[in-house]
Formats: sequence, structure tokens, C-alpha cells
Amino acid sequence: MTPKHSSSIRLVALRSVAAIVGGLGLAWGVSDLVRGGATDDFRDVEAHLLRFNRLSDATETRVLASAAAQETRACDSHAQRALLLMEIPLPEAALRAGVMSDFDQRIHSLETRAKQALSCAPRDAFVWLVMFGLEVGHGILDQHTFDLLAMSYETSPYEAWIAVRRILLATPILRSAPEPLQDRILTEFQNLIRDGYFDMPARAYRNASGAVRELLQARIGQLDPQRQKSFADELQGRRP
Repeated sequence: MTPKHSSSIRLVALRSVAAIVGGLGLAWGVSDLVRGGATDDFRDVEAHLLRFNRLSDATETRVLASAAAQETRACDSHAQRALLLMEIPLPEAALRAGVMSDFDQRIHSLETRAKQALSCAPRDAFVWLVMFGLEVGHGILDQHTFDLLAMSYETSPYEAWIAVRRILLATPILRSAPEPLQDRILTEFQNLIRDGYFDMPARAYRNASGAVRELLQARIGQLDPQRQKSFADELQGRRP
């Protein structure tokens, strides 16, 4: 892989890691958490973020620095997932702002939190996916990196809430992946469209290289005509 190609994949990966959280920052009530409220409230935060909502960067930063976040047990899976979801967009925000010290600190914090979470919940497919995205964000595409993605598939092969996020991270590295993993990525892409999930596969398709689009298009061509039309409408922004 050329340095230029590696840099391109790394940039796409960092953006895709952020994209697995969701859309624009929203005004949403987490004032109790910021003041150090009950950690059970993180379940509500987790549910909110898993619907592809966002808090503002400022709110996420405050919550991550709050007493509630600092006191959260490493094995409280729901709270740790909520904190991961909040922290995931912040490295990209630091990179955009040109504050490399914040970028490095956020990446290190994410890696530490993800490893702690896996030590308690080794079958958490979302955390395996985050670890994979961080490795690609470092520009690393070796067997260990692909093993992380494979673990995400092994621990959650069919859950749509994982699949719609995983396709964003997996598609950019499709042609670099081992052949069995390539087939899993392509099959997941195809199955998401078959099952009526068009938004994230369309985003993955738009971000893909020409060579990857050819592979994706071959799978789209195997779907029924109505699904193909719905996906084409999504690509063109014609779906309501």
C-alpha cells in the first residue's frame, strides 16, 4: 500500500469512527450527569446516542470530565458504552481544530476505555469495532487489525445496530482485507439493503473508491428490483 493510499484510508477511518455515533449536536438534558448524578442515567445517554443522535462537543466534554464519569465502574458495560459513544467524535474535533495534544489524549483515552471494557465484556461487538477503527485510524492494516474486525463479526453477526455502523468502517478497507473477511463485508452490505437499511450502506457506497464500488455494485445487482430502486433513490437523495 502506498503512503498516499494509507493516508487516505486513515482519514476516512477517523471520519467513519466519528460517523458511527451520528448526526449533529443536540440540546439534550444531561445536567444531572454533569453534576455527578446516578450512573444509571448513562443507560438513557447510551440509548439516545445509539439512535444516531449527538450531544454537543462541549456537553460531551463536560460529561466525560464529570464526577459521574470518573466514578463509573470499568465493568458497567452500558455506562462505558455511553462514554465511548460520547468520546468517539472528539478526536476528529481536535484534529479539525489543529490541537494535536487534545487529539492524542482523546485517542489514548478511547483506547484505554475500550481495552477496559473488553476485559469485562469480551463479547462486546461494538467495542471490538471501535478498536478496529482506532487501529485503522493509526494507519495500521495488518493481521491484528483485521482480527479485531473479525471479532466484531463473530460476536455480533446479525444485529442491525452494529451492522449499520460496521459497514461504514469496513468498506474503506475492503480490498485490503483477507478474502473471507471481504465476503463478510460484502454480504453485510447486501443484507442491510435487502432488509431495508439504506442510509448507511449509501453513505459507505458514496465514500468508496471506484474499485470497491464495483464489488458493492455486483452485490446490489443480486437484489430484487425494488430494493435496487430504493437504494438508488437513497444515493440520489430521492427517498423521503
